[in-house]
Amino acid sequence: MNPLCARCNKPVYPTEKINCLDKYWHKGCFNCEVCKMALSMTTYKGYLKKPYCSMHYPAASFTVVADTPENLRPKQQSQLNSQALYKEDFEKNKGEGFSVVADTPEMQRLKKTQQQMSDIKYQDDFEKSSIRRDAPPPESRQDKVEPPPIPEVFIQPRPTAAAAAAAAAAAPPGGERRFQAVYSYAAADEDEVSLQEGDLLSDVALIDEGWMVGCNQRTGQQGMLPANYVKPV
Repeated sequence: MNPLCARCNKPVYPTEKINCLDKYWHKGCFNCEVCKMALSMTTYKGYLKKPYCSMHYPAASFTVVADTPENLRPKQQSQLNSQALYKEDFEKNKGEGFSVVADTPEMQRLKKTQQQMSDIKYQDDFEKSSIRRDAPPPESRQDKVEPPPIPEVFIQPRPTAAAAAAAAAAAPPGGERRFQAVYSYAAADEDEVSLQEGDLLSDVALIDEGWMVGCNQRTGQQGMLPANYVKPV
């Protein structure tokens, strides 16, 4: 006798029979309970012995249980039992898991070698620190190179143009007295002479203690210049 289909309650013949969810189905009756989409043995999902597709498979719901004193009592008892069991295991296994290593000659030799290496390293570090500590400070070393002193050259107030003209007229042209520039000087006025260190000057005449007139042989320019920027040669 042929079994009945779980969907249409009609006999199911062997050529169209599907045995699933502890029931028998026609191939055309084995569909989703919600959308009636045809299912197969690989695409169905069973819930309460009924077939569903993946889209309409019922989601699992959870029931919220209130934390009443009756519900809390088993929870607390379980926690106390767990702590008691843990303490019992701890006391039982305390001291286990450690192995005592015998102080063999090989172990003594290894300890002695490590101690010697540690002493050598400490001695090297101590000597290095002593060398750094005994070294003289940079300001007391004899090989310290002092920078050359920067000369202080002062320029006195310029004389009047009349005094400069009088001194230039009094200077004999082509005189033998010559001067050489010791420092470079940039002319500040049109009637002054610019100098570079080493320039030779001719026709030099002193105006006052701070200024003189002369001709720069390198440029051919003639005019006033600071007296303390040149020296006689």
